[in-house]
Amino acid sequence: MIRISLVIPTHNRAEALLAALESVVCQDLPLREWECVVVDNNSTDDTAVRFGAFAAAHPECSLRLVRETGPGVSFARNRGLQEAQAPIVAFIDDDERVNPGFLRAYADFFAAHPEAVVAGGRIIAEYPSGRPDWMSHYVEMPIANPMDFGPEVRPFPAGKVPGGGNMAFRRDGLAGYGGFDPSLGRVNGELIGGEENDFFERLRDGGETIWYVPGAEMWHIIPPQKLTRDYFRRLSYHVGVSQRLRARIHHRLPKTLLLELAKWAATLLLALGFLLRLSPRKALWLLRLRWGISRGLFRPIREA
Repeated sequence: MIRISLVIPTHNRAEALLAALESVVCQDLPLREWECVVVDNNSTDDTAVRFGAFAAAHPECSLRLVRETGPGVSFARNRGLQEAQAPIVAFIDDDERVNPGFLRAYADFFAAHPEAVVAGGRIIAEYPSGRPDWMSHYVEMPIANPMDFGPEVRPFPAGKVPGGGNMAFRRDGLAGYGGFDPSLGRVNGELIGGEENDFFERLRDGGETIWYVPGAEMWHIIPPQKLTRDYFRRLSYHVGVSQRLRARIHHRLPKTLLLELAKWAATLLLALGFLLRLSPRKALWLLRLRWGISRGLFRPIREA
């Protein structure tokens, strides 16, 4: 019996996808208890061909690929929920790798907590080219979203939600919540996000507890091209755009704009602290982060 389905949305990243799949086929959960569904979201590279070769080389694993033509990761994730055959569905992204106990951790958690509908796991940032010296914890969050709340299963802390690349759901508990909003989420490489935050907000508003499952570990692999000033400028701007879109959806735009002003005060204090500790580069990149978010939040939505 299939206990858990793993869904991996992908778009034009065949090489990274195969690296992710190498970690998937090493799962310690019995093969009959899991499947992996790759959702090809309009890839124009050789994703389908390379996936087919990988699946043929691992016939013992239940690996399948479906194509989703709706543009963006939200469409791909919703398609994954539809295609999954198991009562539990976990998601990762195509630029990650997971520990051998990843699927077992989620499957066992949901078996032990029949009331649980949603969970997320530990996220570890991995920098093949090294972690930059300008990166503080605050600047790292939008880039890699590292997450570690200790060694025990527990509810997520207030104000925190799982990363979109490490989350799991009980399918029959999602009725009435809809799916991932296609007006949010990345499309064709654009950096608008927030679709998982929006989904988690609806779940919490509905009274669901979001659980932290530390045994489900994921490494988020950050390549050098995501550590450039240009990428960071576009990323921080689109974080602000995403926040504005979500604020409109939930009818709280004035509150969100006022909160951003308060965040500027906190940012200036943190930047001063970095300067006093002789870390001017960390202070500069922190200010760039806040400035980029504010640009996206306060300006009319457009491409950076």
